[in-house]
This record gives sequence, structure tokens and C-alpha cells, in this order.
Amino acid sequence: MNALIDDVRSEALFASSVQRSQEPTPEVIRTAVLAMVDQLGETGCAEIVAQEYGEHPDCAIGRMSWARDAVRLAFAG
Repeated sequence: MNALIDDVRSEALFASSVQRSQEPTPEVIRTAVLAMVDQLGETGCAEIVAQEYGEHPDCAIGRMSWARDAVRLAFAG
């Protein structure tokens, strides 16, 4: 079940406006994830991820890798 939750959180962070270059804190990441899930829902976040992979696959791969790592750190514990 944790893997599914991590997937949803990663998609939500991916869909957010938070950028890796901002070096966001865990609190900023958690806030962004919750805001995106509230705003778009799980399906809406997944749709944005799919669209970006379709339009910009070269960039999407790196962003998702960062999002997964950031979510693991922000929600650890």
C-alpha cells in the first residue's frame, strides 16, 4: 500500500509548480503534494504526468525521478 501512496504523492509533486532548482524543504514538498491532490485529485495529477511524458519525455523522466526521491525524503518516518 505504501508504494501506491508514494506513486500518488510523486505524481502530485510532479504536477505541482515546485521545482528541483528551488531546493524545496520537506515541508514545502508535503504542502505542495497535499495542495495538488486537493486541487486536481489523484486522477488529475496522473493526467498531467501522462501529458508531460507525451509532450516532453526527455524532461519528464528527470522530473519524476526527482519527485520520487523528494517524496520519499519528505514523507519518511
